[in-house]
Amino acid sequence: MLKVKVKVKDKRFSIPVPYTVLNLVSLIITSKRINRLINKAIEKDGSKFIFPEIERKDLKPLLQGFSKHSGVILVEAKLKDGTEVEVKL
Repeated sequence: MLKVKVKVKDKRFSIPVPYTVLNLVSLIITSKRINRLINKAIEKDGSKFIFPEIERKDLKPLLQGFSKHSGVILVEAKLKDGTEVEVKL
């Protein structure tokens, strides 16, 4: 389970993200239809950025590696205003 912890001023939030949700999001992101919709929205905005096509077979080893390496901290950020963010497997 991916755990996102956010501390803003006097409030703390902890958001657990199960691996099944990550797999579902990867299915959505790798969809060609969704990719076309994202690129059309970017074109309307006037940006020259193009959202790259990502294949499911490329993401699958990454998602499998997440479950093997639980407890690893992926992101730990502390800002000057006291905001803290931590993403942990």
